[in-house]
Amino acid sequence: MLRLYRFPYSTNVERVALALAYKGLEVESVAVDPGDRSPVEAISGQPLVPVLVDGDLVIPDSTAILEHLEARHPDPPLYPADPARRAEARIFVAWFNRVWKAPPNLLTDALDEGRDPSEPELVAWGEEVHALLDLFDALLDGRDHLMGDFGIADVVAWPFLRYAVSLDDDDTDRFHHVLAEHLRTDAHPRVVAWVERVARRPMA
Repeated sequence: MLRLYRFPYSTNVERVALALAYKGLEVESVAVDPGDRSPVEAISGQPLVPVLVDGDLVIPDSTAILEHLEARHPDPPLYPADPARRAEARIFVAWFNRVWKAPPNLLTDALDEGRDPSEPELVAWGEEVHALLDLFDALLDGRDHLMGDFGIADVVAWPFLRYAVSLDDDDTDRFHHVLAEHLRTDAHPRVVAWVERVARRPMA
């Protein structure tokens, strides 16, 4: 039995939850209090979720977990079978993790440090988050999902871009509030439709 360490509203946990449900895998969930991460540290030696335990393997980091699930349970696939399209999907994942996520993370860190949100640098980061919605809207032109069929791109991006549509009332995470503030849109209907479409999919 797979075991997943998680806490509510974690975008990276939601990535794994989407993938597990898509692959039809049963998982035992271990709820972790974000204020006391000692169970995660005890099992993995670090404080971040998600952590997946698969037999003797302990795997932190959502991207590493997704790669593990794809290798261990390849059907149905998250990645395209065609080598060129598979490479494109991996490039997208790397871009999203290293480039797209940078501005909202920088903005959140700056606000945590008590910086004024009206500072030009912070304003620029927020504008970049919103401007990149144009790319996602273009990717969804004539498609139901980011790369055609549902797959790794949707799993990786949706937990973050869903804040273009809604923010739960009891979600107090500053990062999520930053996303909601700068992603909220009525000018990107394909993004909104995609967010709502993926939201209807099961999650583990």
